[in-house]
Amino acid sequence: MTDVVEKDLQASSVVQAVEKGSPSSRSRRGFLGMSGAAIAGAALGQFLPSIPSALAKETAPAAAVLKPSAKSPVRLNYNENALGMAPSAQRAAAASIPHSNRYPFAHLGKLQSLVATHHKVPSESILFTPGSSDAIRASVLAHATPDTQLVIPELTYGDGALYAGFYDLAIRKVPSSREDWSFKISDMKQAVADHSGPSIVYLVNPNNPTSTIISSDELEAWVNDSRDDTLFIIDEAYAEFVNDPAFRSADHLIAGGAKNVLLLKTFSKIHAMAGLRVGYAVGDVDRLEHVSHYVEDDAMTLSYPGVMAATASMQSPEFLVHSKQSNDEARAIFTATLDELGWEYLPGQTNFVFHRISRPLKEFQAAMKERHVLIGRAFPPADGWCRMSLGTPEEMHYVAAVLREMKAKGIV
Repeated sequence: MTDVVEKDLQASSVVQAVEKGSPSSRSRRGFLGMSGAAIAGAALGQFLPSIPSALAKETAPAAAVLKPSAKSPVRLNYNENALGMAPSAQRAAAASIPHSNRYPFAHLGKLQSLVATHHKVPSESILFTPGSSDAIRASVLAHATPDTQLVIPELTYGDGALYAGFYDLAIRKVPSSREDWSFKISDMKQAVADHSGPSIVYLVNPNNPTSTIISSDELEAWVNDSRDDTLFIIDEAYAEFVNDPAFRSADHLIAGGAKNVLLLKTFSKIHAMAGLRVGYAVGDVDRLEHVSHYVEDDAMTLSYPGVMAATASMQSPEFLVHSKQSNDEARAIFTATLDELGWEYLPGQTNFVFHRISRPLKEFQAAMKERHVLIGRAFPPADGWCRMSLGTPEEMHYVAAVLREMKAKGIV
């Protein structure tokens, strides 16, 4: 760690303790002040398991002293949840190891029931997969015909197009604005209308890598007025991080009887279980039955520790609230730094921020890696932009100090 970074970090820790007027301090107090009524009751209430009033609050493990190194860098490149799993989930995973010579048949039903209750659908409307990437693959393959097209925004998560390419589907990319990488639902609708065969519309909401959300009103109106041969695959991997109260999960469409929507979810993000590979699809019972033929038996593809950790995490909603608050604090620290540097960024609703950079991405990646920070890959055609995952608040203070040092030296 350079002297400049170390001094900046020391000053930052003092400021956190005593300063009351900084933007980041106001943001943190605002988030924490909102936690009971506004966040947990409004935004979080939509997407996280409900919090029983009598449930004892879980606390996070004590934070270790942050000393990044080449062997232990700050990892901000894969949108992982840096805070880690709920303590109850960690205990459940560890306790399951002696039993992992068996398949988790006997325990999957409880997890399925918890997830179904959360989404207000029957248990039969839940199909588990080893991570949501496999749910994307199976959903595309199950509906692939020679005349099917995949319709996606130009800048979005690549797995939909990846699997469509495997199965030789036509891929229609709807252009995005070069100013903020937004796209128009009307253009997506036109792409479907222009095609004579079936369409699979794959939407990541909030979007990856932009961290922005789609208008729920526009999306729902389109779903309700769509052609019978149009399937909507809506990937909500990051929905639990959203603060915008206008955002609505697509699960209520399925609960209301929509048969043309598949909602994809993962335990990798808010639940911090990326390495345990637990995902699922929510949908109409008959459609999920069809998709299930393209997935291995879920009780045999999910690991015993994954099932037990996911079950415990679903029953630890107060820790998930804490996890989101930590993410909100990390975002406030990072965006305040971007404001200080004068770097443009998009209004993020996830655990990552999409921002402009002042030099080529490869050079920026290398400079950050020298300072023990790993950052996101390129997302063509968005040259001049970087997707930075959010770490813990402590990690983001370190990143802020690194960026200030690089700015002072004229590196960025």
